[in-house]
Amino acid sequence: MATSQRDVRNRIAAVKNIQKITRAMEMVAAARLRRAEQRIEALRPYAGAIRRMTRTAAKAAGYVPSVPILEEHEQTRSVGLLLVAGDRGLAGAFNSNVVRAGVAAAREHREQGRELVYFASGRRAASSLSFRGMEPAASFIGFTDRPAYADARRIAERLMSAYVDGEVDRVEVFYNSYISAMSQVVRRETLLPLAEATLLESPAEEEAEEQEGGSGPRGSVEYEPDPEAVLQRLVPDYVKLSIFRALLESTASEHGARMTAMRNASENAGTLIGDLTLQMNRARQAEITQEIMEVVAGAEGLG
Repeated sequence: MATSQRDVRNRIAAVKNIQKITRAMEMVAAARLRRAEQRIEALRPYAGAIRRMTRTAAKAAGYVPSVPILEEHEQTRSVGLLLVAGDRGLAGAFNSNVVRAGVAAAREHREQGRELVYFASGRRAASSLSFRGMEPAASFIGFTDRPAYADARRIAERLMSAYVDGEVDRVEVFYNSYISAMSQVVRRETLLPLAEATLLESPAEEEAEEQEGGSGPRGSVEYEPDPEAVLQRLVPDYVKLSIFRALLESTASEHGARMTAMRNASENAGTLIGDLTLQMNRARQAEITQEIMEVVAGAEGLG
């Protein structure tokens, strides 16, 4: 009985130590989440402006500018899939949801006879793809806690190079979109070709812009030298900014998922400590009862 109590007491101490770690990780994730939210808020005005500019210039150019990055391939024989996840775990289903969505999309493309080229941002995405036999053509790791624009530029240049060189005919991005600390949604967005890009298929956004702008007269846009030259400069920036936005959204989602997971772990640890304490008290009570019974039996034997 004493050994049992000692074992339970040791388990309680171990669970309390784990609870301290999970609480500390929750606090760290909460602090990082606030900074990630601030970075997203700061990026949104610029991201919205470049999306509108690119969409307007693409419409003015008729979607047929004669520059390599903007040329739409005749057939979609191969598709590049970029999976944006994290470098670390302990964040619930954050990483696995992105990988699961990417694998499902790969299955769809494979059924249509298309080849797949995988790209991974984050150690978890790269290792998960490798484990499934889907070796990434390029992996980008070591920055998911705080991505910089230089990281997005490096990824975007690799994807644009793959598209221009004919390695892929289409580029899709999978990442966790941040809604709140409790909610993250996996998004699947088309990055290239431009004619099929997500930013060109946003009627809701156009309607919102019209409502914000009111019903008054609007100025026309004139391009110098022409819309194609403007697009040649804008599209690479659009690709880089889209990747950067996905990285920031993923980072905020990761911190939110980790904060939630660590809070749940702390609460579960508290519940387990309560159960173990009750078990230890019952063992102690049984031991005391046994000792009393032995004393009473000895007294009766002497009497």
